[in-house]
Amino acid sequence: MTISYLLGRLALIVPTALLASMIVFGIMRVLPGDVAATILSGGGETTHSPEVREALRAELGLNDHLLRQYGGWLWDMVNGNFGGDSLIDNQSIRSQLARQLPVTGLLALYTLAASTLIWVPLGIIASWQRDRWPDYLIRLIALPGQAVPSFLLALLAILGLLLLFGWSPPIVYTGPFDDPWNHALMVFWPVLLLTWEFGSHIVRVTRASMLETLSQPYIVVAQAKGLPERAVLLSHALRNALLPIITVLGVQFGALLGGTLILESIFGLPGIGRGLVDSALARDFPVVQSLVTLLVVAMLLVNLLLDLAYARADPRVSYTPARSQAGTS
Repeated sequence: MTISYLLGRLALIVPTALLASMIVFGIMRVLPGDVAATILSGGGETTHSPEVREALRAELGLNDHLLRQYGGWLWDMVNGNFGGDSLIDNQSIRSQLARQLPVTGLLALYTLAASTLIWVPLGIIASWQRDRWPDYLIRLIALPGQAVPSFLLALLAILGLLLLFGWSPPIVYTGPFDDPWNHALMVFWPVLLLTWEFGSHIVRVTRASMLETLSQPYIVVAQAKGLPERAVLLSHALRNALLPIITVLGVQFGALLGGTLILESIFGLPGIGRGLVDSALARDFPVVQSLVTLLVVAMLLVNLLLDLAYARADPRVSYTPARSQAGTS
């Protein structure tokens, strides 16, 4: 992979993130609700005089021209303030991100690691035991993860724990180094449900990719040579089946982020998802715009990392421009 290719991909991130921020900016301005009323009443339930509300809107800059509002927010993004301050509590978005990003990052990391370590081997076993009971069992276990939304499974899990055991996950979040046991209890169920949903796609792609690779002639030759079945599966078949697996990991990463945002609100995890939902309900424009833009940038960077993984997994994948060769007479 050439440096020019990497620079070109990085250059595409900027206009894409700008376009996403403009779309979010426009959507937030047309949604019903008034952040000034929310601030004055604490919930938008008490009626205030129009003069007081308009004075607060002017103080917050909500009556400025839309281009001026967007330009001010954009400047706060590029100068390191990550969008400025919250309209609700006047807290800097940078400090909010410093608290929320580790929570969401750990949840996504746990899910990605568990999905890779559990479902990829299960997909290999399913392809190895094709049309036998292990294959049927693995596909049966993966089916609910594809068919049932994670938020519904989360609500059923909490309800089942309360009814059967009279227990629910902790509601006060602690870091993995502050209180490891409380941290494990709090993230176990969201990670389990996200792994179930995220991994159900991985196991199907892994199985299909392995079956296609195992039918190739070089695999038949390796088996005819008397190589151990484990060596054939891991050394020959798996490496050549990695590209579709890497692809589904990247494609499903967006769905993983979406599931993380929802489950954070259900299980009370103080991550980006919960902060984004709370800010959207309060019409806190700068916070929503900043968080969504950062999520878009994260997705674009993941796609770039996928390209790097492609070249690493398969030497035949090259992003070096082909040199034109002079014709021979």
